[in-house]
Amino acid sequence: MTLQPHARPRDVDPSLLRSWPLPVPSNDGDKEDRGHVLILGGSREMPGAVILAATAALRAGAGKLTIATGRSVAQLVALAIPESRVLGLAENDAGGFTVEAVAALDPLADKIGAVLIGPGMRDEAATARLVHALLPRLDGTDTKVLLDAEAMGAVLHPLAGQPPFRFDVPVLVTPHAGEMAHLTGIAKDEIGAAPDRHALDAALRWNAVVALKGARTVIAAPGGERWQHEGGNVGLATSGSGDVLAGVIAGLAARGAGLAQAAAWGVALHARAGERLAERFGKLGYLARELCDCIPALLEQAAGDHADAPPRPSGSFAGGLRAGR
Repeated sequence: MTLQPHARPRDVDPSLLRSWPLPVPSNDGDKEDRGHVLILGGSREMPGAVILAATAALRAGAGKLTIATGRSVAQLVALAIPESRVLGLAENDAGGFTVEAVAALDPLADKIGAVLIGPGMRDEAATARLVHALLPRLDGTDTKVLLDAEAMGAVLHPLAGQPPFRFDVPVLVTPHAGEMAHLTGIAKDEIGAAPDRHALDAALRWNAVVALKGARTVIAAPGGERWQHEGGNVGLATSGSGDVLAGVIAGLAARGAGLAQAAAWGVALHARAGERLAERFGKLGYLARELCDCIPALLEQAAGDHADAPPRPSGSFAGGLRAGR
């Protein structure tokens, strides 16, 4: 496509989502057909992050789940998510995973539809080394890669002797403005003032799909395409909310959605879930884990919105996407 850097991003609204339906599994399919997602993350200090992301991936419709987390918390995670296979990985003194942990993931390389790396991980430099070691193992597979939280630091830590970092195959990264400032060295306020420009700059520089999260979330692809979503409410700014969003996107990607599509749908679902909970509890005080339980019904409504039928009333999923903060 011809890059138009000054063109306005497309709105993630009912019209866009109707024209971009998610893959729908066959009624006679099995869990393998619905996609296998791997969540790599967690730590002694933050085991809950990987639990939230994993729960969200299942709620988004992934059929099979594997969690790779630190040995110190693997049993806890397994008890919290009985639907998952849980692998315990070696940890360093700082709580990060060692590069040797990649070997434990080798058998999964050609079996997973998507891998989410980062929720709850510690030790940014160690995590970056792990990401650099893992990505080549996924070459030649159809696995979609999502980097969140600590794993995004891979772009700050290119391997010795390498030029400024650029992914060989596009991945998805999900920074908020503060994380983008850390990754780029640009002031947080400057990023917040022009998120569409900074998301696109990063997408082109890193060869990545960038979902720059905020009150107005901007998604930019390395081909120059951009989308934006405004919605949700202040209650989404709470501990664990980003882990849930990352998990929803990973679940949709495992089901067969492309990275940009999964990001657009994930952001919309996450915002609408926040609106649902605000109607029930108020805008402040609902919990990130409660977002997960809203996702299946919202997906079901979305399927109805995309059927060959008259437009649904404003209470439907698509009709509720525009509600702002």
